[in-house]
Amino acid sequence: MSGLNITVKKMTEEILARHPAKAGLGLRFGDMSIDFQTNDPALVDELAEYFQGFVTEPDGRADVSVTALESPELKIPTALTVKPPDPGKTKVKEEYVDCPDGRIVRKRLTGMVFLFGGPTNLAAGPCRANSNQIVNFINSRLIQWDLDHGALLAHAAAVSLRERGLALAGFSGMGKSTLALHLMSHGLDFVSNDRLLIKRLDGKAVIRGVPKLPRINPGTALNNPDLTSVIPEDDLDVFDRLDEDQIWGLEHKYDVYINQCFGPDRFRLEADLSALGILNWRRSNHPIMVRRIELKERLDLLAAVKKPPGLFFLPPTGEVEYRDQDYLDRLSDIPVFEITGGIDFTGAASACLERLSVL
Repeated sequence: MSGLNITVKKMTEEILARHPAKAGLGLRFGDMSIDFQTNDPALVDELAEYFQGFVTEPDGRADVSVTALESPELKIPTALTVKPPDPGKTKVKEEYVDCPDGRIVRKRLTGMVFLFGGPTNLAAGPCRANSNQIVNFINSRLIQWDLDHGALLAHAAAVSLRERGLALAGFSGMGKSTLALHLMSHGLDFVSNDRLLIKRLDGKAVIRGVPKLPRINPGTALNNPDLTSVIPEDDLDVFDRLDEDQIWGLEHKYDVYINQCFGPDRFRLEADLSALGILNWRRSNHPIMVRRIELKERLDLLAAVKKPPGLFFLPPTGEVEYRDQDYLDRLSDIPVFEITGGIDFTGAASACLERLSVL
């Protein structure tokens, strides 16, 4: 569906005229910066806490500008196309329209509307009640920036031992973030939770994380002493009455504030890519096995590494197809390990540490 009669620029100007921004903050993610503006100062405070460690003073010279306006639900004067649910999902969450100068996306559940394209990046609606969607929108602009500058997007968590980065991939539910947090308890730094940008600079692969806090279930928190503080006391009392299978089956999520759980300056965000581990295990009594593989011979596992950019990515010119070969070329000189057997985060953390320390 194409919104030929409306433009992102015109709609943005109309919204800003009714709800002008009056507060903001700067964000710096390595060599990329974002200037954030809003009409709700409380939202600035909330985002400053969420992005702690990456906040700077806005200076008007940022690479990207993002505006979030608290407002009544925005009416879009054209028909929208429904985005089909992701594989394995059934609920329709988003609908969109492409305009001559960008794209408009509406979240069905919350009524939040996002306009982006060129220099315009605007969110409108009940922003503070849906601050997680503002976080995601900001991160989508970082992803757009890096993809525009030659990065590939991977479905992976990552940690680092000084300059050496370890990416952890696997199909959804394999425990990428849980293993990354176990490795942090052994002194490694956090790089990313679920999405990872892979570039090549000066002939080597480098990674940039997406600054989104891990969201963990009770089983992950209760099995790592560094994480138990994220669970409120009332919830702990409830979990004490459940057996292990019941706890691991819970879908209640908690944000992990890295600095509070592991200490200051542990969110690194960038590192050289030294190895890639792919989780391919199952809950069983079998011991874990870690073996090196050739990714070009295991395209079934490459599917767990690739991550389509999604609805919030606009290719600069036409459609961009990220092929298997693009990922194979980007990872051609990176050791890749497959982790199989039964789920054992302690054993996997030890195996990862051993391999990372000798690379």
